[in-house]
Amino acid sequence: MQRMLSSVCSRSTGRATCQHWLRPAAASVVSGAAARSASMPSRGVIADASIPVLDLIPTRCNRNRRRATRHEHSTASNNSCTTGTKRFMSTTDDGNSNNSSSSMLAFDRSLKRLQRDGAALAQRKWRESAAAATGQQQEADSVSYDYFREEIASRLVDRLDDIRRDGGFPLALDIGSGPGYIHRAICADDAFDGPGGIGGVRKLVQLDSSNEMLNRDVGSDHVNGDHADSFDGSDRCSTYRLNADEESKLPFPDGTFDLVLSSASIHWVNNLPGLLSEAKRVLKPDGCLMFAMVGGSTLSELRSSLVLAEMERDGGVSTHVGPFVDFADVGTLLTAAGFTLPTVDIDTIKLGYPNAMVLMEHLQRMGEGNACASRRTDRISADMFLSAACVYDEMFKLEVDDGVHDDESIEASIQIIYAIGWTPDDSQQKPLERGSATRKIGEDVVVDKTTPGGSSE
Repeated sequence: MQRMLSSVCSRSTGRATCQHWLRPAAASVVSGAAARSASMPSRGVIADASIPVLDLIPTRCNRNRRRATRHEHSTASNNSCTTGTKRFMSTTDDGNSNNSSSSMLAFDRSLKRLQRDGAALAQRKWRESAAAATGQQQEADSVSYDYFREEIASRLVDRLDDIRRDGGFPLALDIGSGPGYIHRAICADDAFDGPGGIGGVRKLVQLDSSNEMLNRDVGSDHVNGDHADSFDGSDRCSTYRLNADEESKLPFPDGTFDLVLSSASIHWVNNLPGLLSEAKRVLKPDGCLMFAMVGGSTLSELRSSLVLAEMERDGGVSTHVGPFVDFADVGTLLTAAGFTLPTVDIDTIKLGYPNAMVLMEHLQRMGEGNACASRRTDRISADMFLSAACVYDEMFKLEVDDGVHDDESIEASIQIIYAIGWTPDDSQQKPLERGSATRKIGEDVVVDKTTPGGSSE
């Protein structure tokens, strides 16, 4: 608890400019894939970026008001701090989602849209500031918080590359596309057979509810001076952007797409069964749904630290992280939506950060702030965040090797659930009907009794 952190925040009409306590700060992917790093922006750049204050950034508050309201959330359900919390969705008679019944929703979708819009606008402003400072259209001095989603999109497309299909998947849909992570991953290499990018994708429709995030890189230079839709390999797969809500009925006729993808975006969707049903509707027969979603015990370290700090400071707990879908429920969701041949696997990624405050900073700049419907409505004190950061720094050091920890860094665990499902088609393999067997399994097994213990042939 001896580590002291400081933050300078100024409030003006509900918006804040923040100067941060650490520069540079790096975040790196520790497991599996190649290490990635991102440095924190300079103080001057951050001070120029004005975005809505979110739950993950400490701000000053009135201590007297906090004392009066500290027990209002003490009876919050403990399920809000667990990873297996079930989601509920209110529906109307016509089957459409009813967003007016907020008590039945897990997430505030309008707030999540504002968070992602703010993250996209901040990223664009940083690029413009860096370009103005250098006099060139470069991003060497600005910060990209895309490292995590780029990594997940790459891993998802790697799985697509393992599927062999005549003609590939000419027309694909990316749900929750962001600025185009999957598009860049698909265009990274040629298809094995025929034209198109990885998986034989020749046209990709990118759909996202955040218009600012969807068009973040349109009309401006991107990484290494590449335009959003014009980069090395972009001729392999053309794209089209569409701003639409993922929870609404998808604006496409039945049987439109050969492939539906989604990368690290549908964990904020309230009505997952409805989204999966819509994906099945717009897919052609023998079409493929493939997605990667955040789930399981993601950010368990941050959750535990916030719970301990809030219990100590405020005498209660509230929702800060999650809820996430459990790994065991994904296969059931696919089957209930009518998909066949479901395949589900899970991957755990360890991210390293200098301290918990940098982790929360990166979460906000990714647009991953708290958007739970059951979140606290009052302002959270800086004391509580500082306490959580100290708990995090002491309890969850970055493990660089078996039993070896880096005392100068903390780790964050992210669990990614990958799932594949297919729309029914007569060409797919099917199990025989129950009772149609003509002989027993034992009749095909020969036991050699001449060797000790016997062996089967």
